[in-house]
Amino acid sequence: MAMVDVTVYGAGAFGLSVAYACISRGAKVRVIDPFGVAAGSSGGIVGALAPHVPENWNDKKAFQFDSLAMAEEFWTEIADVSGQDPGYLRSGRLQPLADEKAVELAKQRAVTAAELWQGKFDWQIVDADDYGDWAPQSGSGKLIHDNLTARVHPRKATHALAAAIIAKGGEITDAGAPEGKVVYATGWKGLVELSTQKGKSVGAGIKGQSALLKLDAIQKPQLFADSLHIVPHIDGTVAIGSTTEREFDDPSSTDAQLEDVIARAIEAFPVLAGAKVVERWAGVRPRAKSRAPMLGEHPFEAGAYIANGGFKIGFGMAPKVGLVMADLLLEGVDAIPDGFKPDASF
Repeated sequence: MAMVDVTVYGAGAFGLSVAYACISRGAKVRVIDPFGVAAGSSGGIVGALAPHVPENWNDKKAFQFDSLAMAEEFWTEIADVSGQDPGYLRSGRLQPLADEKAVELAKQRAVTAAELWQGKFDWQIVDADDYGDWAPQSGSGKLIHDNLTARVHPRKATHALAAAIIAKGGEITDAGAPEGKVVYATGWKGLVELSTQKGKSVGAGIKGQSALLKLDAIQKPQLFADSLHIVPHIDGTVAIGSTTEREFDDPSSTDAQLEDVIARAIEAFPVLAGAKVVERWAGVRPRAKSRAPMLGEHPFEAGAYIANGGFKIGFGMAPKVGLVMADLLLEGVDAIPDGFKPDASF
């Protein structure tokens, strides 16, 4: 008889969320990662849990909404079980509106948000003046404020997840033999390996560079403009991210592209001017060909499963990813959207 019911390869946000969901249902779980907890993109610094625009609804947007809606309860439980603060806060988000055309579009989206977000969260048009120097520059003087957006501190959240698994009797190790059902949550390198097995690309790694500034804005909402996320964290820092690089030589190096991101962020958000850069970070995020998470049965290994492809929304998707994967692994219940299954990228 196997001593372990589920073996998860990969100690990032997806792998640990699957492991936690399984162990919470009574399964014996082992997580194996030769590089340790949060060694990959889950060890980054941004941590924006931001929704898609509330329109053109599809399975991906609905799944992400469900996961974001359950995030507060999920991360509160992780904090309680682990005794560690994952840095979660439903902080909301501000986005500038350039002109009256943008304001009218935002008003239309406020109507669809009321329906698609089930009346639980709001998408509002507000005055930039109400937010003082924290308001992004806005040509119309108006901002979008949504109260669905949240944040975690990626490293703290990943380590809190790991501690919660251990607190429930799970095992996290850098080596070991697989037992029971096996889940591969191996990030971008796992997607490259799948591509090699298939003989064509089913996903890839996308490099991102981001920066951490020393600025105490713990209770402030997130900011988003010019494709930049500005995320205040619980430790008195603010993250800026990120680049999107499909071609790269060194996955962990930073360069002039990050300096450009920092300059653009200060131009869009003058409140950041003068804040000291305390860290520059680079890492590679896994993006499946379908651009949705890749969840379900492994196409080449009988009895094995995949949980990969979180890309930029991995932490936001993680709570529900854990639930649907545990349903499949432990109960044989397949609640995974068709567009998320590995075949969608094959």
